[in-house]
Amino acid sequence: MKHTYLGIDMGTSAMKMVLIDSEKAVLRQVSEEYEAVHAGDGWSEIDPVIWYSAMKKGIHKIMEGQDTSALAGIGVTGQMHTLIVLGEDGKAVRPAMMWNDTRTKIILPELKNKIRKFPEGEYLSKTISTGSPAANLYWMKKYEPENLEKIKKFLIGPDYLVFCLTGNTVTDYCEASTSCLYRIDKKEWSEEIRQLIGLEKNTYPEIKGSARKAGKILPEIAEEFQFSSDVEVIVGTGDNPATAISTGCLGLGYPVISLGTSGIFMMPIEKPESQTRGKKILFSFDDKKYSFLVQGAVQCNGNTFDWWNRDIMEMRNFHKMTTELDVSKMAENELMFYPHLNGEKTIYADTELRGAFTGINLSTTQEDLFYAVIEGLCMGFRELAEKMKLPIREYGSVKVVGGGAKSPVWLQTMANVLNVSVEKMEGMIGPAFGIALLASYKNENFSSLQRITEGNVITECCYQPDRKAASFCEKKYEKYLRMRKGLKYIENGSKVI
Repeated sequence: MKHTYLGIDMGTSAMKMVLIDSEKAVLRQVSEEYEAVHAGDGWSEIDPVIWYSAMKKGIHKIMEGQDTSALAGIGVTGQMHTLIVLGEDGKAVRPAMMWNDTRTKIILPELKNKIRKFPEGEYLSKTISTGSPAANLYWMKKYEPENLEKIKKFLIGPDYLVFCLTGNTVTDYCEASTSCLYRIDKKEWSEEIRQLIGLEKNTYPEIKGSARKAGKILPEIAEEFQFSSDVEVIVGTGDNPATAISTGCLGLGYPVISLGTSGIFMMPIEKPESQTRGKKILFSFDDKKYSFLVQGAVQCNGNTFDWWNRDIMEMRNFHKMTTELDVSKMAENELMFYPHLNGEKTIYADTELRGAFTGINLSTTQEDLFYAVIEGLCMGFRELAEKMKLPIREYGSVKVVGGGAKSPVWLQTMANVLNVSVEKMEGMIGPAFGIALLASYKNENFSSLQRITEGNVITECCYQPDRKAASFCEKKYEKYLRMRKGLKYIENGSKVI
């Protein structure tokens, strides 16, 4: 009997699932949408029961007409950082605080000053931001102490669904190392931050390798879906590392840009330097071999593109611009766009940073503005790579995935701005597929991580830098790097270093 494996991706707005067989063939995909509550003042939260309900609906759909007895493993991935706190009864004490919740910006300066004194504090103080589990727990200490006292266990993102499926509370090194509650150098939870927040030691989940067994599926779940009681659920990992698995970034070791709602730049490295900007994600599949994935974000990416073109310009069909715009000619335009519309996390840790256009004149056209937005986002990725010290020039190319990768204009502009080859990846790529592959890997279907994506991911096309356009982009990039200082000076009249 050919076994099957289920990958579950607990996204921000939808539960996405992929069912594959032991030969990596995709049998079915489904999606169940839901919505978080945005209560103002940057709050973004959701009742985790909604996730559980969406997961069950999705499983019923994806297994319809399938041999349920063939399911051998389940992998769960999803939004990183989101905090779920459970009480004595295993139910949520309060709604989950989402990764994009920004309420903690009012307490971040105070928290950073305190953390800076701890071991690894310099790195943690630079890394912690709104949405971090450590920041959210500290916020609860200050504003919801009664709920903090009720916590018997906290979980991060997809760990909650693993708990629902197995009854066990575990997390992986990825989620732990990006929580700002963890000491990467010692591979252990930070005792100093634990005491600062006021949590008991037993409230922390156990940390295991992502491909290790979290537990067997609960009897009631197996009965509801007619699964074998021997189905194993792996510990799983966050959505970006799961994408890194599906693209070959983790297994084969090359830089990848994901052009999604937020833009992600990730690259595996052996020993991250302490001064490297961006999150250092500690990763292990088996608790034996460890590696690092360095990740940074252009916080507003696809949502910036949609906001400007759909909401402001009211363009309902911009296919021609995304495919046929003369990128080389447009690069000569002096019009520039600064893309950080809702703050910036990785480079400046500045929640108040905002965007701007410069160089607008009476001859500026809709096409000029369209191109400027894309070019500005690409400039953001270049600054991100440089500040994170990612040696993309040494690789000579960067691989690109995500919704934005469908646009030849975007990819050619990226090649010009980065001045390296840009490869559009094609094939089955995404968190749900990546975590399904990892569940299959756990069952020893692949001999190595290097072979986990073999035959699934290919380079569809490659964009080379246009020498003339790249030269114009180089000159504009020098101006781009001065834009933050200019915006800050306009805002508060002070110089910014």
